[in-house]
Amino acid sequence: MKKVLTLLAVITLLVSCQTVRVSQDYAIGTEFNNYKTYAFFKKGIDEAKISELDKKRILRAIDTEMSAKGFVKSENPDIMVSIFTDSKERVDVYNNNWGWGFGYGWGWGGGFWGNNRNSVNRTTEGILYIDLIDAKKKELIWQGVGKAPLKSTPEEKVERTNEIVKEILTQYPPMPSN
Repeated sequence: MKKVLTLLAVITLLVSCQTVRVSQDYAIGTEFNNYKTYAFFKKGIDEAKISELDKKRILRAIDTEMSAKGFVKSENPDIMVSIFTDSKERVDVYNNNWGWGFGYGWGWGGGFWGNNRNSVNRTTEGILYIDLIDAKKKELIWQGVGKAPLKSTPEEKVERTNEIVKEILTQYPPMPSN
């Protein structure tokens, strides 16, 4: 029984340390190498329904990652960066069917007894959309999405925000599949 409890504790720990899940979409035919400068799209940032503290965390993380990619912040940018956020409750159900069996008599038979327990894990998952908009054409050229369980302390929030933004922007520029 102690081994089973240890296994359940490890599974719970792994679930709570879930990684960021990311995806992207982009305008096919866009020459992404032509974009070198950026600025934040104030209207889009202002409409994000999160706290000012979380907005600052996200914008700082985006600045860091854009700089790492060689982009320069500009008053006359090539692309505008906007964000959108959402959250949802994620429910994971784990079917823990384990048990022991025995047999007796002639041929197959006997009984089976064990423990058939399900465990349910509920977490609030944050979703961050990062939109890159061609500043001249005013058209969306790339969108990255990251999903991950939210954290509660300010230090954990900074760490998780940096992780989400980094994972999203790792996909930029997109590499078309051939």
